[in-house]
Amino acid sequence: MTAAQKTVMLVEDNPHNRKIFSGMLAHAGFRVIEAEDGYQALEKVKTEKPDLILMDLSIPGVDGWEVTRRLKSLEHSKSIPIIALTAHAMRGDEERAIQAGCDGYLAKPISPKKVVEEVKRYLKM
Repeated sequence: MTAAQKTVMLVEDNPHNRKIFSGMLAHAGFRVIEAEDGYQALEKVKTEKPDLILMDLSIPGVDGWEVTRRLKSLEHSKSIPIIALTAHAMRGDEERAIQAGCDGYLAKPISPKKVVEEVKRYLKM
């Protein structure tokens, strides 16, 4: 399975971060869908069916913690791996993210290359 056959949804409210991470993922061959807030993320998952979601936890509207809980409770999205990509890097934040339903946790700042490596690892590529 090549990266081109995989879709990654990037949920990130910061335009600069979206551009950097989307660019690296696209360069690695992934199809990238972007969502700027929790409402967009919830809607786009229904229509786009991503293979993996990179979730910023501090986003406008419905926050990433709640988006993750909702997606993991729904039949159509509960099996999609969700990796928290967040500046929440205090003690206990990773455990909170896992409890909310995240399958993985990456703390910012992080190199885009490392993000691509983690996406590939989670998608078993």
